[in-house]
Amino acid sequence: MKHLILLMVALSCVLGACQPKKLPILGERQFINGDSVYHTIPDFKFIDQDSTVVTNQTYKNKIYVADFFFTTCPTICPIMKTQLLRVYEKFKDNPEVGILSHTIDPRHDSVAVLKAYAKRLGVDGKFWHFVTGERDKIYEMGQKEYYVTAGEDSTAAGGIIHSGAFILVDKNRRVRGMYDGTKEKDVSRLIKDMGTLLKEE
Repeated sequence: MKHLILLMVALSCVLGACQPKKLPILGERQFINGDSVYHTIPDFKFIDQDSTVVTNQTYKNKIYVADFFFTTCPTICPIMKTQLLRVYEKFKDNPEVGILSHTIDPRHDSVAVLKAYAKRLGVDGKFWHFVTGERDKIYEMGQKEYYVTAGEDSTAAGGIIHSGAFILVDKNRRVRGMYDGTKEKDVSRLIKDMGTLLKEE
């Protein structure tokens, strides 16, 4: 009997270890009728570098990585885009993945400017959308929905302050991870977590 109990404990440990890891769900949570309801990214509508309307439907049945940048950023943006290119190269052929980069300087970053920027990076616009739109709406999306800093600041380099975060969003519009887009190690963790999330989904 003792050996049987030990065998069952060992088996449960092995089975537990084999269970796929699940990423946390970030953000505010409400309890409605006894169920947990998590924060989700609301409907949005922007225009990308190909003059295509980008909405939530663009990312239906996809996980995606979101970030906030501007093309004339003299500090962290070039580093972020170098790191995000790693994500692009890893997942560009996966129809269940996308990237969504929001400009926080829409007065300068027109569709044509974003098109030239994407071309310099050498990326496919069907996978990686660089979007522009109403400035206040973009700032609101960043600060309230993706939980990152995005706004004007005369003391910041380039006159705009923003987070260097990459935000991982699942197929149900829930935020599942935040990563420092300026650090190679953190982006490696993002890439690994994307693989985990795809298996979970």
